[in-house]
Amino acid sequence: MNEHEFEPIRGLPENLPQGERILWQGAPAWWPLAVGALHVRLVLTYFAFLFIWSVGVDLSAGVPAGEALLTASRLVPVAVAAAGLLALYAWLAHRTTVYTITNRRLVMRYGVALPMTLNLPFTVVESAALRTYHDGTGDIPLVLNQEDRMSYFGLWPNVRPWRSAKPQPMLRRVPEGAEVAEILGQALAQAAKERGTAGSRVAFSIDGHDAPRQHAPAAA
Repeated sequence: MNEHEFEPIRGLPENLPQGERILWQGAPAWWPLAVGALHVRLVLTYFAFLFIWSVGVDLSAGVPAGEALLTASRLVPVAVAAAGLLALYAWLAHRTTVYTITNRRLVMRYGVALPMTLNLPFTVVESAALRTYHDGTGDIPLVLNQEDRMSYFGLWPNVRPWRSAKPQPMLRRVPEGAEVAEILGQALAQAAKERGTAGSRVAFSIDGHDAPRQHAPAAA
C-alpha cells in the first residue's frame, strides 16, 4: 500500500468533472532528470578532478605512483555513493511524479517524501515554451499570469531553473517532449478559443535560446 492508492484517477486527487477529459499523462525520464536536474555527470567530473589533483600533488611531493593512486582511490567509493544517491532520487522522482494534461488544466502530482499536487487551470497560463534535447526528452515551462507567488523550492525539480523571482512550473525532461508540447499547445489554444480570447502561443527554445516559431493550432 502507498499514499497514491486512494487516488480515484492516477495522478489526480479527485474524479474529473463532467466535460473534462485526460489528453496525456506522463512523468520525467529518470536518467535525463538525473543528468539535467541533479547534475550527476558534473558531480562525477568533480570527483575525477579531485582524483587527478590528489595524484598530481602526491607525485610532485615524491610519493611513489602506486601509493599516490592508492590514496586517490579512496575518493572512488565516495563518488559512486554521491552519484548513486542522486540517481536514486531521480528514479524516485520518476516513480512518484505524474504530469496530467486535460482539456482544461495541467495537474502535477510530485514529491518523494511529501506528496504534493499542483493544479493549474489554463486560465492562469499565459504561455508555454519547449526546449528539446538530443535524447528526445523536453522541458516545458509555463509562464503564469496569476499574482500568487509560488515557492521555487516547493516546486523543485518541476520548475524552470534560474527563475526564482517568478517561478515557472515546468514539465521536466518528459519523453517525446515535442509531441507533449503539441498536445498542451492545442489544449491551451482550444481553451482560449472557448473563452473567446486570443490563442496561447507555444514558444520553442533551441539550444537554450527562446525562439518563437509557431502558434499552437486551435482545434476545429
